[in-house]
Amino acid sequence: MRREEIRISHHNRTVDGVFYRPEGIRRFPVVLFSHGYNGCKTDFETAAEYFSQNGIGAVCFTFCGGSTHDVSGFPTTEMTLFTEKEDLCAVLDEVMSWDCTDRGHIYLFGASQGGMISALAAEEREKDIDGLILLYPALCIADDWNRRFPVREAIPDTQDLWGMLLGRRFFESIRDFDIRKQIGRFRKRVLILHGADDAVVPVSYGEWAASAYPNARLEIFQKEGHGFTPDGDRRMEGMTMAFVHECMEAERKGTAWS
Repeated sequence: MRREEIRISHHNRTVDGVFYRPEGIRRFPVVLFSHGYNGCKTDFETAAEYFSQNGIGAVCFTFCGGSTHDVSGFPTTEMTLFTEKEDLCAVLDEVMSWDCTDRGHIYLFGASQGGMISALAAEEREKDIDGLILLYPALCIADDWNRRFPVREAIPDTQDLWGMLLGRRFFESIRDFDIRKQIGRFRKRVLILHGADDAVVPVSYGEWAASAYPNARLEIFQKEGHGFTPDGDRRMEGMTMAFVHECMEAERKGTAWS
């Protein structure tokens, strides 16, 4: 395995990331890992190393303005769900341009807010990805904030959340946003992993998503919350690896995943 720093410029900003490259393989599948709110490119380092050591490339990156650890210079107060979707799509475009990428087998993996971003990107880029993995996806974001700020006049210029400052743009951009109208058309395989004791994102959102997608499977992790224990993470990594292999095998056989 080789660890390579990458920089991807788009929309007048630059995404900072890491490519975990399997050695001894000319072309391989790639998983794109999207972190959650105020996370960063190292959040799924262990999973990325596990994948690359088993012949599957991995890219981890930090959303511009999506973290106090971000080095892009893009302010957290300018970040929105939609700037993050642009970041992910730019990473996807970059990965698709690499000769080492098996372009028929690219997978989006997103955790929490990164799960919501991955779900949104999958709707736009279905032809470019082979499967979607959502880890306790924060599909509740717009619902939660619109309940907190029920009218536009209630939106503050800035709002501190868990040590990171959000700006008015974030809240205004989701005023009329309904996740139930935005996702669910993605026809390829979806794996949703959700903790039964998640106190941040109710498991009902994972259940709804599993019913909305035509080809989805929901795995509920008992005694896990929003952010898994080390044991939960190891189980998640194994299930994600198995999912990627299921997707590739199903394509080889020309069969649907049930």
